Amino acid sequence: MVDNASTDGSVAAVQKWTDVRIIAQQTNVGFARATNTGIRATTGINLLLLNSDTVVPSGAIDRLLAELDADRTVAVVGPRLVDGSGRAELSFGRMISPLNELRQKRLAKSNTVERLTRERHYPDWVSGACLLVRRAAAEAAGLLDERFFMYTEDVDFCAAIRAGGHRILFTPAVEVVHLRGRSAAAASAATIEAYRRSRLAFYEKHHPAWVPLLKLYLRLRKNDT
Repeated sequence: MVDNASTDGSVAAVQKWTDVRIIAQQTNVGFARATNTGIRATTGINLLLLNSDTVVPSGAIDRLLAELDADRTVAVVGPRLVDGSGRAELSFGRMISPLNELRQKRLAKSNTVERLTRERHYPDWVSGACLLVRRAAAEAAGLLDERFFMYTEDVDFCAAIRAGGHRILFTPAVEVVHLRGRSAAAASAATIEAYRRSRLAFYEKHHPAWVPLLKLYLRLRKNDT
């Protein structure tokens, strides 16, 4: 367990399990860097990225592994994510760009999410809330880009893996509960700022021509809040 300098007693709670290795960070180094620390401390041939605000039904991870084993061209598998009431989340999409961001937001608010999340397909990315990846592909991609403190690191990670010649699979055959927003609700100002920084870092890396307009947009949005 990699702990990002939490103050809720997480380390003490986990210490009762003597077979769990704890890596306690002295400061909050962000999701990507902490995840990479955990990856480097393990040796498994597959890696599971799983948010702390998820509930995984019995057998779900085994089914994700079966999906990965069934097709060597696939390096990442993401399940269907639902909230506590069973409502589906749009947990996949096209590579982030200004137009695709608008499209994603429109789709997420539409009544088509239930239908879209029932279709097995190969999107550009799947959510890092629950993402199973082959270690070899993850290492070839350089693991998660640590310039992303929080948010968009999963989209960037999938892009790097696709650039390596692999496919990303979304499967509705596996369902995981994602109690989305629990962490953000605990530190809303910090998470909003982290989201803004990550979006800028993403566009600086993938769409640098759009950065001046994005900075202006974020500045205006910040002044409105």
